[in-house]
Amino acid sequence: MSLVELQYADAVATITLNRPKVHNALDEGVIAELTQAIEKVSADDAVRVVVLAGKGASFCAGADLEWMRRAAAFSEQQNLDDARKLAHLLDVLARCPKPTIARVQGAAIGGGAGLVAA
Repeated sequence: MSLVELQYADAVATITLNRPKVHNALDEGVIAELTQAIEKVSADDAVRVVVLAGKGASFCAGADLEWMRRAAAFSEQQNLDDARKLAHLLDVLARCPKPTIARVQGAAIGGGAGLVAA
């Protein structure tokens, strides 16, 4: 199962967070897939608009608690690398050359609010 789904309809690319059981919480896998999806649609001349959405009851609950537990055992360098990957995701989203719409339903907490803001 993909953590992030990418669908096209005409000139609209919809990127959907696909972890509804954990309210689309962010972890290293979601961050990587979401970054790749945004980079892909940014470079696609056929895409004119990007919609960012979440499946289920919440848009995005922020950081995944299991990821945070794992990160507690990470080295300082590993934590810096994770933080840089999240910062890169938000930068890629903010710099997307296409108009981007956050279709927010339910909660958008922490990193989810960051996605909306970007």
